[in-house]
Amino acid sequence: MTDNTTLREGFLGQSMISLPKSIINIVKNNQITKVFYVSDLGHYPKAKNHYRRRKKGSNQYILIYCTIGKGEIILDGIKHIIEPNQFFIIPKKIEHEYSADESDPWTIYWIHFNGTIAAELYKRYATTDIKNYKNISFSKEKIALFGKIFNLFDHNNLENQLEYANLLSLSFIKNFIYHDFESDLSISNNNNIVNSIQNFLLKNLDKSFTLDQIASKFNYSKSYLHTKFKTSTGYPIMVFFNLKKTQKACEYLNYTDLSVKEISFKMGFDDPLYFSRIFKNFMGKSPRNYKKSQLK
Repeated sequence: MTDNTTLREGFLGQSMISLPKSIINIVKNNQITKVFYVSDLGHYPKAKNHYRRRKKGSNQYILIYCTIGKGEIILDGIKHIIEPNQFFIIPKKIEHEYSADESDPWTIYWIHFNGTIAAELYKRYATTDIKNYKNISFSKEKIALFGKIFNLFDHNNLENQLEYANLLSLSFIKNFIYHDFESDLSISNNNNIVNSIQNFLLKNLDKSFTLDQIASKFNYSKSYLHTKFKTSTGYPIMVFFNLKKTQKACEYLNYTDLSVKEISFKMGFDDPLYFSRIFKNFMGKSPRNYKKSQLK
């Protein structure tokens, strides 16, 4: 796998696992793990003289997460400096090289991964437009999770154990690829106007409002609220309102004996037929057929 390396004796405290071909064949053909599986993983503390070059690239995607020190990764002729609390994912089958800084060598956690969703995971990472995306907050939980994954791979090769280890590995990778979602959620939670509208609508699912009435209540223009709300939630305001009405109606259909007409009135609809159309648009079936499907 390695074309060139200056490492001869390893690093004090290093740990790594390369799974044998027999294990890789098992996880590649397992219905659970074939979508995502790990082939190699390790931890290199203060990896002085660490250097690798792969002229033909790797057969797997490679996550490198630096916690201390720094290093560099060269991909497509572009040099990327990796510092503490930064990560990088190297795509498969692309020439690359990476090395620890001579004066301040990096400490890294790394995972080689593959599977049917690996390309899409990499695409999600590679196409993000978040500035300084590679920065990620340090957390003891990430390190603890890596240690748990490492121990699972190191101590047992039973198929169900491999399933669990690989699912945990996917969760570990997710923490990096989707870490901006946590940031977005934090921003969203601090977005007072959007939160205020959501809370207002959720408390008034039994009522009927127009966008004009909502805009008037919150003293903003309809166009501003539409853009702000959709950017934050992915839904126009009225679509969100009707979705939440429909979800609440599902609760009534599942757990009460109320008729469709009674539920439509409880959800603020004067016309049960209109309510049924709204419900079907979201759920793919009428309220009556939905209730029947839940009884089977």
